[in-house]
Amino acid sequence: MKAYALSEIGKVRKDNEDSFLAFGDQGLFCVADGMGGYAGGQVASSIAIRVLEQEAPSLCVKSENQGEEPLNCGQKLKNALQKANDQIFAQGRNGQYLGMGTTVTAALIRTGKLWIAHIGDSRAYLYREGQTSQLTQDHSLVNELLQQGELTEEEAQHHPRRHVLTRALGVSASPEIDLLEVSIQNNDLLLLCTDGLYNQLSFEEISGILALKDSLRAKVKKMIDLALERGGNDNITAVLVSICEDQ
Repeated sequence: MKAYALSEIGKVRKDNEDSFLAFGDQGLFCVADGMGGYAGGQVASSIAIRVLEQEAPSLCVKSENQGEEPLNCGQKLKNALQKANDQIFAQGRNGQYLGMGTTVTAALIRTGKLWIAHIGDSRAYLYREGQTSQLTQDHSLVNELLQQGELTEEEAQHHPRRHVLTRALGVSASPEIDLLEVSIQNNDLLLLCTDGLYNQLSFEEISGILALKDSLRAKVKKMIDLALERGGNDNITAVLVSICEDQ
């Protein structure tokens, strides 16, 4: 598989609290958006990425009893996020890091399968044969109100509390982490991004850029440049993965 990742500080924030991971040879990709101010936010997102890096070699191991079949890849990915949560939660119980946390959207790809472990409001999109779908659901107050029919899509985009999360890694000892398993095929595109990207681009704009016959780098640059042109009022991070025959 091929991948391209980029993170921009934006035009308003003084520091970049986003972190990302793109291990193409391991099939492991992640975006994380820290919260709690620079001191806490950057630390929290960095811990999440560091733990995933450490756990990467053991996420899919071959079982002697199951031959070539991966053993509980999705659950291992989720367990890795729980390990990250333990470290963030422990470090965030005192001093300057009090209350820190981070969103995490992590993807593990093996032949024909995609597992996503997700908490917070960073997102995963899948583009296939001209169609884009959002794989993750935002764990946010506004999305809950939207799902309950109390807000319209337009109202949700401009709601004053749209950044309030209902779940995040590191804010409790036992976080509720979503785990998705998706069948994938050759030529699929997987986009992981933080809210600094999708809050500035519409779903249709994201889908339109993914459909272009450009390189992964060009597509990511176009999305991030557009987000910057529209204000860049948050950190912006995107990881774009192409599912290829040589995965």
